[in-house]
Amino acid sequence: QVQLVESGGGVVQAGGSLRLSCAASGRYSSNYVMGWFRQAPGGEREFVGFITQSGSSINYAATVKGRFTISRDNVENTVSLQMNSLKPEDTAVYYCAAAIGIATVASQYLYWGQGTQVTVSS
Repeated sequence: QVQLVESGGGVVQAGGSLRLSCAASGRYSSNYVMGWFRQAPGGEREFVGFITQSGSSINYAATVKGRFTISRDNVENTVSLQMNSLKPEDTAVYYCAAAIGIATVASQYLYWGQGTQVTVSS
């Protein structure tokens, strides 16, 4: 099994920044594509972005492109999501997830963290 634990969520004013981290353990390896998703109250789980195994390819949803940055450290087994210029509509629970290959759909991810709440006040 792979364990994923997110941290770094909180409350921030619009225009502010937050950095989320995802720590991986267990049977995790750097061979996984790592993704970030978010889910607002009453909404579906939404793709935010992914980073490939080596970090050579990173893909973002249009709603966050230019504001969010995904990175990974394959030595520390962590994945980060730097969020800048936050908007109230970014308010959601944010999840990291692991997949075998490139994927933008939640159902293609095998392992999930428990999520961390991000609240952006106006």
